[in-house]
Amino acid sequence: MTLLTRFDRLNPFEDLTTIRNQFDRILARFNPEFDAEVLNTPWAPPADVIETKDAITIKVELPGMTEKDITVEMENGVVTLRGERKLYKELPEKAYRNIERFFGKFVRTFLLPPNVEFNKITATYINGLLELTLPKKEEAKPKTIHVEVKKLPIAA
Repeated sequence: MTLLTRFDRLNPFEDLTTIRNQFDRILARFNPEFDAEVLNTPWAPPADVIETKDAITIKVELPGMTEKDITVEMENGVVTLRGERKLYKELPEKAYRNIERFFGKFVRTFLLPPNVEFNKITATYINGLLELTLPKKEEAKPKTIHVEVKKLPIAA
């Protein structure tokens, strides 16, 4: 076993991530809202999309970046995240044994449902986690309707 083989770790999700990225690129070809930049980016940061009765939240992992490295745009019901994570230069090139993190430009797009208040979308970036909050329109929120039960008079 060579020194480099010891540092080569098995990542069972690597193939799934590759398949997902390829699938996203295939779907993007059929959507005119996507530009060529989406199809040519080498990596995409992982994201969680959480829906509650009041809002949709998108959480994107972007460790090692600053808010200046990230651009969030919204147009025609599509939120687009763009940015670039630069390769760190602390160590001489020959000192690297294995680099598993992705570097370079990225683009992520999210098609939003029509029930989102587009003018109230907020974005925060804390400790490497970008969080987009997309409030739902009031008419789209679930409502509870009280049902009144009337008792029939009892015949004597």
